Amino acid sequence: MLEFDLRLTKDNVVVVIHDETVDRTTNGSGPVGDYTWAELRQLDAGGWFGKVFEGLKIPSFEELCDLIEPYPELLLNVEVKSSPHAKQVVDQAMGMLKERGYLPRCVFTCFDAAVIAYLHDTYNVKTQGFMADEMYNFDPGEQGTYSKMWAIAFPMRLLTAKRVKAFQEKGLLPWCYCPDTEEQVAYALDCGVTLLTCNNPLPAIRRLQEIR
Repeated sequence: MLEFDLRLTKDNVVVVIHDETVDRTTNGSGPVGDYTWAELRQLDAGGWFGKVFEGLKIPSFEELCDLIEPYPELLLNVEVKSSPHAKQVVDQAMGMLKERGYLPRCVFTCFDAAVIAYLHDTYNVKTQGFMADEMYNFDPGEQGTYSKMWAIAFPMRLLTAKRVKAFQEKGLLPWCYCPDTEEQVAYALDCGVTLLTCNNPLPAIRRLQEIR
């Protein structure tokens, strides 16, 4: 499954970028939302990582959708970044995903519980949330945030077998992020998680090959 993050430009283009600002991963500075799409395209989004990546650009969500078209088996974890425009991002992304027939292989993630509720109530899609203390606008009621989640992801610092079992009993799939060493992968699997979100997938791949 490919996990990626969506934000909105100044001129309402949905783009794929993790950070709220462009400072860390480009040669620019300032919030993503202060840039138009054309302005973002002028930034180098690869040089910070290594010379071989110089000149790479921040992709639009539409470009990502084009890129994955030849891979119908690829699952998508679509994280909508918390912002005042998050619901607009949801609506635009949903239109593109529906048009291309990608929606059945998507799970949607957000740290804002109000956005999780919007995704669930408006579009009836699979959502992945987090523990209450990790989210904004969490609704603890019986019909609250947990009832609108299909899966829950634990950061490694909060992952325990006890928590996994407790949320399995609530009917939620237990996932985690980010086990990037073999020791972390082994611990996560021992706790009972069923999906690992990794920055470095190689330790997880090696462990799964051993299990098979």
